[in-house]
Amino acid sequence: MQSNLVSFIQTLRSHDVRVSPAESLDAVDVAASLGYADRALLRDGLAMTLAKTPEEEAVFHECFDRFFRHELADFSLEDAAAASEEDGADTAAEGAGEPDGSDGEPGGEAADQESALEFAAQGDPTLQALMQSALMQDLINNDRNALTLAMNRAAEAVGLSDIQLFTQRGQFTRRILDAMGEEQIRNAVIELEQSGSPALPLLQQYRDILREQVRDYVEREYLLHAEGRNQQFMEDILARTRLNNIEHVYLQRVQELIRKMAKKLASRHSRRRRPVKRGQLNMPKTLRRGIPNDGVMFHTYWRRVYKDKPQILAVCDVSGSVAQYAKFLLLFLYSLQDVLPKVRSFAFSSHLGEVSDFFDDYPVEKAIEMVNWKFGGATDYGNSLLDFAKLAMDDINNNTTVIILGDARNNHGEPRLDILQSIYQRSRQVIWLNPESRKAWGSGDSEMPRYLTACHFSAECNNLKQLERIVDQLLKSTR
Repeated sequence: MQSNLVSFIQTLRSHDVRVSPAESLDAVDVAASLGYADRALLRDGLAMTLAKTPEEEAVFHECFDRFFRHELADFSLEDAAAASEEDGADTAAEGAGEPDGSDGEPGGEAADQESALEFAAQGDPTLQALMQSALMQDLINNDRNALTLAMNRAAEAVGLSDIQLFTQRGQFTRRILDAMGEEQIRNAVIELEQSGSPALPLLQQYRDILREQVRDYVEREYLLHAEGRNQQFMEDILARTRLNNIEHVYLQRVQELIRKMAKKLASRHSRRRRPVKRGQLNMPKTLRRGIPNDGVMFHTYWRRVYKDKPQILAVCDVSGSVAQYAKFLLLFLYSLQDVLPKVRSFAFSSHLGEVSDFFDDYPVEKAIEMVNWKFGGATDYGNSLLDFAKLAMDDINNNTTVIILGDARNNHGEPRLDILQSIYQRSRQVIWLNPESRKAWGSGDSEMPRYLTACHFSAECNNLKQLERIVDQLLKSTR
């Protein structure tokens, strides 16, 4: 059961539930204390240990119910025989005029077949060995608990929890059947076919029941284990795909991926509480407050040093060639409001304007659409830098980080490198993110080589994985 608990924790991790090694050990202790007899009690105890948010608790309950639901469907040969009779009821009604010898009992034929199977086994060593096997006895006695345990052991032996692809279901079904000993039933069926034994239909029915149960079991395990892995695989593909190549049908998933990345970075860079050093005693204030107490310093006051908070100025080219990249950069930055310093946003193509109010008044997605509509058009970096200097140059100081997103293609206009150099001298750092390949920098009307002389850092950035890495470095530098 401890092994199953470890597998369950791995399943939770594949469904984006964060479980640390320490929490895994706590879960083992909880299971040992509560026991496994009361399913609801165990579920609630593990939920309190492993789920840390309402969202994770909902995922936990769903995974718990699916992971520990290893009950086999109820089956009986009498019901199967009755179903077979119903399938051929029309044909039987046309030609049936005499009794079939079952005395009207639906289980009569199945009982006769079972007797025939026992009779056939008397003179056949292969059938005798089969009838004495645990698997066959469990099938005959309809012992679902024993079959479930045997199926679980076989699944663990063949590594069913590693299933990832839809096409692997048949492969794992065959492996589990072989591990359970189904080959012995298969060989006996072949032997009965060759001898024309009347017990053949019953043995085939047992074989088909077993195969159906294993197929259902593998299907459930595939949906449980592969779902999380497939989602992770898809997210990894989207994170490494150029943002302008992502089709519209995947935009919602990309936005969810951005929020997930932002949540991870926020957790990594959130400010932790630390013991505050008192620093230097503020003697004048302490003495003044001690006057009512005859100079006794009941209350001490300490000098505090206040630091200006850093700010980020995001300047995004929203012309047609890079509008998609700007959209995701702004979405990423505004998803990190809890840990990022103050963010002011500017958008430009032929002219530049501040768009911070859009993000204060509207949801991020709506604000980005309005920004693209208002400032989209042909690109003029020189005029846009001039507008930026008028709006924000006085606010730039040594605590300011300026992020510029654009391809630096200026349509052979005046680049106004002098303005960017002034920003470089005033700011803490200037970061230029270019969605084009580095090999294309400087080709055609690209002014990127000249702009690089006034940047502290530049990088090719055209997918979410690169963007996440750059924002991670940005958060480290602004703490």
